[in-house]
Amino acid sequence: MIRYLVAVLFLFVSFMAVCQDQPEADMMKAWQEYMTPGEMHQMLSNMVGEWNSEITMWMDPSQEPTKSTGTSEIKAIFDGRYFQAEHKSTMMNMPMTGYELSGYDNAKKKFFSTWIDNFGTGIMYLEGSYDSDSKTITYKGVSTDPLGNDVKVRETVNYIDKDNVYFEMFMEQSGQEFKSMEIKFKRKL
Repeated sequence: MIRYLVAVLFLFVSFMAVCQDQPEADMMKAWQEYMTPGEMHQMLSNMVGEWNSEITMWMDPSQEPTKSTGTSEIKAIFDGRYFQAEHKSTMMNMPMTGYELSGYDNAKKKFFSTWIDNFGTGIMYLEGSYDSDSKTITYKGVSTDPLGNDVKVRETVNYIDKDNVYFEMFMEQSGQEFKSMEIKFKRKL
């Protein structure tokens, strides 16, 4: 609780310090725009619900992929500002649970996604942009492998329709990008 209060206070003081030369009305308008969910948040809210998934993974691009199924539950939190997802499946014959927190940052004009799971102790952070023609968000960022190496990651999320989403993950290995995962999400009806 104390950490939360310190974080909120820090954010507010930082904002006020940056904006000290701005008229108060401009600061309040900027703050209001920053905190108000908009069109991009509405688009993300279409993912709220329960989903079944077909997962294909490539641990090594020269090997055959493994296949599994999973489930996901996605909820809107903080009045639709953020989206919390719990994903469950089996990977390498072990149960896997992962949590994603995603949203759209009104100030940066960027989507973001964080990922944690029970197969590691780190966090992956990605930022992305939306292409309305293909109905796809492309995220880019860095993850850390078990040996402590930074690995470039690219993800695409294609919103096919309200009940079908196609996800792809690409990673870099020896300077070459390869497809490491694809997931076909289908809404539970």
